[in-house]
This record gives sequence, C-alpha cells and structure tokens, in this order.
Amino acid sequence: MIGQKIRSYRRKKGLSLSELSKQVDISKSYLSYIERNVKQNPSIEVLKKIAVVMDITVEELIEESMTGFYEEDQPLDEEWVGLIQEAIREGVSKEQFKDFQEYIRYKNWAKQKRKNGGMESEQ
Repeated sequence: MIGQKIRSYRRKKGLSLSELSKQVDISKSYLSYIERNVKQNPSIEVLKKIAVVMDITVEELIEESMTGFYEEDQPLDEEWVGLIQEAIREGVSKEQFKDFQEYIRYKNWAKQKRKNGGMESEQ
C-alpha cells in the first residue's frame, strides 16, 4: 500500500515522521494516518510534495498498485497521433503532459483502491 511505501522511503532517508511532515508542510498526524493507511486517499498535491522530499516520483509511490491499468508497447493509432499533435499546437508542454499522465495514474490507482477496499468516494 502507498502508506507503507512512504514509510519505507522515509526510513531509508533517515527522516522521522516529524521531520518529513515539516518538510512536506503537512501535520504529523496526517502523515501518520497516511503511513498507517488510515487515510488511504491522499491528494496528488500531498503525494507530489512527499515525492519531492524523497527524491522520487509520484509514480514510484503508487506504481505497485497500478499494474494492469494500461498496456505497454501498444502502438499509437492515427487518432492518438492527431490528439498529441493538436495538444502540441495548442501549447501543451511536456511537463504539463507528464503532470496529466501522473494525474490519470493517480485517478486509476484511487479507483482501484475504492473497488478493492471500500475507500471513500473522491470529491
């Protein structure tokens, strides 16, 4: 689970719960809830902050739970190529595209967690 991964990365970095919560700018109790999976749906913004401090990506935090959401090595059809080209013409940067991908991965992960664990509905 994501909380266990956060705890593992925090310990590898040699950070206490208090130190990480200060660096991420969230309360120690909230971080504890995440690590103990009491709070199973932290926002993408909180995950981004944690990832930055841990020097990892959000994907690394949630990738174990994402297996089966997408097929790798799937060739792009003409419609996909057209959509990507249109996004580029409209000024979508690579960073924005990566942020969007990260958001979709998170939404899929959260959807799977709700399906498998009765998680609270997202708002």
